[in-house]
Amino acid sequence: MAAPAPSCFNCRCFASKPNSSISSTNFPLSFSCPIFSGCNGISLTRTGSSSRTHAKFEKFQGDPSEANLEDTILSSVQTQQQTVPAEDEEEDDSCLPSDLEGAVRQSGQASALFVSSGGLRAIVELLIPQLQFLDDEGAQAELWELSRIFLDTLIEETGCQKVRAIFPDAGAAALLKYLWKDAAFGFASLSDRKPVEHQDEIIVMVVPDYQMLDRVERIASELSDDPPKPLIMWNPRLISEDVGVGFNVRKLRRYFLSSFSTVYSMRPFAAGAVFRCYPGLWKVFYDDKDRPGRYLLAKELVSRPDAEELEIIYGNVDEKSKQGPSLFSQAAGIFSSLNRFMKAIAK
Repeated sequence: MAAPAPSCFNCRCFASKPNSSISSTNFPLSFSCPIFSGCNGISLTRTGSSSRTHAKFEKFQGDPSEANLEDTILSSVQTQQQTVPAEDEEEDDSCLPSDLEGAVRQSGQASALFVSSGGLRAIVELLIPQLQFLDDEGAQAELWELSRIFLDTLIEETGCQKVRAIFPDAGAAALLKYLWKDAAFGFASLSDRKPVEHQDEIIVMVVPDYQMLDRVERIASELSDDPPKPLIMWNPRLISEDVGVGFNVRKLRRYFLSSFSTVYSMRPFAAGAVFRCYPGLWKVFYDDKDRPGRYLLAKELVSRPDAEELEIIYGNVDEKSKQGPSLFSQAAGIFSSLNRFMKAIAK
């Protein structure tokens, strides 16, 4: 378990910075799964400017279409015309990032703080549609570019120069190593005989996949040996409804994934979003009807809310706002499906 985090760190939104070293070349790559590890006793240096403009999670799915461009601009103007709060006044959604790249940077900062505080196993999850459907044209290339932002941020925030990124397969690792000649981290693949070197201090598993679960667990076990190395799984895909919810999946959840701390999680819903940024609490947001593109905080929780808790939270919001079943009905289908899945793997 990680040591207590410094009280001066707040869950804030950091403005995105351009990264000229990231290639935008599209390339098809196959998937399997990588690995993870971390760095003890790393000094943490936090930099970056904060922004008070916080967009809805839907904007992370890409640029607005021409059909919706006018509405988007109008909503932005209306939001900017709202009364600007005092400098020392925190808004409900002030911890949310303004765009997808900002979210990735924020997740890197949260991971760096966790590792620097003594944490050993971390998970970063960006549960956004455009990162879930990897068969779309250019989707994998975008995923690699975002992983580069995460890795660069992690290095910048920790000051550690011995970071190893382990990609799904040898082809992906070789191609990215060729494209990113200026990378400050090492490259490896899950299929390598020895993906982790003795001198490595932080190891990030990029998009670990359930098809290579045995390899993932074996490497994780090896990294727990003395001296242990923290593990970071970035956008893991170790549980999938496509492979059912049998004994192996329940065992994975109970014994393996339970040993990890989710240091960053962002999941949009039709009526709001669930968000966590270490060391902050889990936060459930709902749409601010008076300010398009903004969120209001419904509840904070110590642990991740399950589907039943979300139904109750959104139901209470509906009652207080006297809007009837609007929020609940928008999210009911999602919660129902998620609830069945979570109950099955929790048995």
